[in-house]
Amino acid sequence: MSSGEKILSVIRTDSEQNIAQMQAENKAKCEAILNRARQQAEEIRSRAEQKKTEQTTRLKKSCQSRRELEKRNMILRAKRAAINDAIADILDYMEHLDDKEYFELIYRLAATLAVKEGEVLLNAKDLGRVPADFIQQLRKKSGIRATLCTVPYDGIDSGFVLRNGDIEENMSFSALLAERREAVEDIVNRELFKD
Repeated sequence: MSSGEKILSVIRTDSEQNIAQMQAENKAKCEAILNRARQQAEEIRSRAEQKKTEQTTRLKKSCQSRRELEKRNMILRAKRAAINDAIADILDYMEHLDDKEYFELIYRLAATLAVKEGEVLLNAKDLGRVPADFIQQLRKKSGIRATLCTVPYDGIDSGFVLRNGDIEENMSFSALLAERREAVEDIVNRELFKD
């Protein structure tokens, strides 16, 4: 082998060793980069999984809260409807008492008034069934000195109004129930929804 061939052989061997070393270094660098990328991808996946789990938990809690709220609202609506029905039944009961009981109720209500004189106003139905001794019984049982207006008063469905000048005491059953609705609701609520 000539000296030129020996030099070329040494250069070739050195070059092949350098190339092999560079390839090994590049391969090691690539593996390190891939390992870091895999580690970062795993960290991202882990954080995404944790975030997904947290969001799912929040969503489940939110859905549960909404279901519970809707359930409470449904129960409240049902209770409100039951109370309204009960109050309507009370009013219907009061309005459909027989004549004697109906006017006894009017006498008792009249006794609660502060104003003790005036003109009693009744609707057309009640004027048609008013007892002959209504004014005397009203005075005797309630202390009210009043006259009976013979013109039907369209402003009420049941009960009466006592008018004394510009002052009107509305003792219609619907007005009394509306005025005392909260107290009536408490009673109805206790009776309908005993625990």
